[in-house]
Amino acid sequence: MASNATVTAVFRNRFDASAAYDYVMGKGYTRDEVNVMMSNSTREAFQHEGKQNVGSHATEGAAVGGAIGTAVGATAAAIAAIGSVMFVPVLGIFVAGPIFAALAGAGAGAVTGGLLGGLIGLGIPESNAKAYEAALNEGGVVIGVHCRSNDDCNDVKKRFGELNGENIVVV
Repeated sequence: MASNATVTAVFRNRFDASAAYDYVMGKGYTRDEVNVMMSNSTREAFQHEGKQNVGSHATEGAAVGGAIGTAVGATAAAIAAIGSVMFVPVLGIFVAGPIFAALAGAGAGAVTGGLLGGLIGLGIPESNAKAYEAALNEGGVVIGVHCRSNDDCNDVKKRFGELNGENIVVV
């Protein structure tokens, strides 16, 4: 595995995506080192989830669920508001992190080439890029981290798998 590679995976639900994001942030990565892609509807769901709090769940008699929901909600709000965010209307997705600069640098070519072309241009194999595009359209969240070392790449890849990450790729 190459040093300073990027590990990317798609997560089918917000809980797993939040846990993956928490994991990489807990390893000391910054918002500028983490890529996040999601659809507009998924981002809105994250923002709604981030507004929930323990009190509202406790009132419903779900204190444990409320505590978990609050932790995930805080992460969800952070993901939804991460760093520089670009909405690509033609594709209907939000992009944040270093991928933002890469796609913005590609300009209209990335937009006219579609999400698939943009992902392939970033080094994602076509089969994975197609799976990411389909998952994003179904409400999934794509998260990637530019690793600082081979050990980090191995750890992130393993953890993403444990968190139900799909189509994990290292480029």
